[in-house]
Amino acid sequence: MPTERDVAQARPLPGGGWRVWSIGLLGFSSGLPLALSSSTLQAWFTTSGLSLKAIGWVTLIGQAYIFKFLWAPLLDRLPLPWLGRRRGWIVLMQVLCASALFCMSFYTPESAATSIAFFGVLLAFASATQDIAYDAHRTDLLQPAERGWGTALSQGGYRIAMLASGAIALILADSLGWSWVYRLMGVLMLAMVPVTLLSPDAPDEQPARNFAEAVVQPFADFFHRYGLIALAWLALMVLYKLCDAFALALSTTFLLRVPQFTLTQVGTVSKTIGLAAGILGALAGGWIVTRMRLFHALLWMGVAQALVNLSYILLVHSGPNLTTMGSVVAAEYFFSALGSTAFVVLVTALCNVRFSATQYALLSALSAVGRVFLGPLAAWLVPLVGWSMFFVITALSAIPGLLLVIFLRQAIHQVEQARPH
Repeated sequence: MPTERDVAQARPLPGGGWRVWSIGLLGFSSGLPLALSSSTLQAWFTTSGLSLKAIGWVTLIGQAYIFKFLWAPLLDRLPLPWLGRRRGWIVLMQVLCASALFCMSFYTPESAATSIAFFGVLLAFASATQDIAYDAHRTDLLQPAERGWGTALSQGGYRIAMLASGAIALILADSLGWSWVYRLMGVLMLAMVPVTLLSPDAPDEQPARNFAEAVVQPFADFFHRYGLIALAWLALMVLYKLCDAFALALSTTFLLRVPQFTLTQVGTVSKTIGLAAGILGALAGGWIVTRMRLFHALLWMGVAQALVNLSYILLVHSGPNLTTMGSVVAAEYFFSALGSTAFVVLVTALCNVRFSATQYALLSALSAVGRVFLGPLAAWLVPLVGWSMFFVITALSAIPGLLLVIFLRQAIHQVEQARPH
């Protein structure tokens, strides 16, 4: 059990430590590209008249988020010749993300869907690589007592970025057009470079001595520390957020085509209210995990994020009712953020800081499996069962992950109490 002193040290909100607050600001940089290669891109293709199956396949653009662990050892092994072991990679990927966004802005889905998809893949690759370096930077930098609030601020910055690249992007698309929206997002991406330049390096950063150490040892270390239970940890990474990813796989297309909201309505009500609720959920999650055992946080937040999927059934029958959409989406994003905060605290605790880039990349990549690969499955399933039954199925998909949390109860307690490796 954590001591009273440990709990007391974990409770205060960091009141001005730039180390912690810079992590929160860099969460914005991490979150900005995701929607632009997924839900916002999905809205662009939807308003351009592409079929549901074609839009489902567009979700595969984000595969880099799943396979990023394959090149994560490179970041552990080879620091760039500027800004230390992590920040140099972050800056390089911020510039590459901005370049991909500018390139996407010169095409339209009607005439050059393949070109947009190509630069979307490049955007996802650069974004996933930025995430490798950023997640490692956060893992290396935050002390155990700072993980709760540090993760909350990181999630808050991430969701503010999703507000910009989701809600604001959709609203501006109605007036400015998609090309200018993607150019504006590129400018915002470049604006995050100074934050990276000013963020401190983690202490005692030592790169791997050779490629064998960089590639083999992170995986060997993980399985050595956790033994057979390591397989259960890997399964939990895939299953815990599965219901969340399943419900949101085609959420933008659902809101535009079933209740038939406009782009501006989806941007103003759904994305704005939803992501504001997500920010509150992230902060609430940071508060909760400093006062509740991690196992209980994971279990009850996992139950809540599953049950809230059922509320989408209201929108199947309500028509374009803005109040209903605002309530449903706010609940979805709030409880999803609660679960995400507890989940990220767990992932951070599982990593050895010596191999944080590779180990965090592996674990977070597994958690992205549902978000990337469920799009085509959802597009196939909806015509067979209808939207209402689809959302019931998404809620039921949480059960395996929750059972695994219960199975790992003692292991979660041990990881929570362990000192950094």
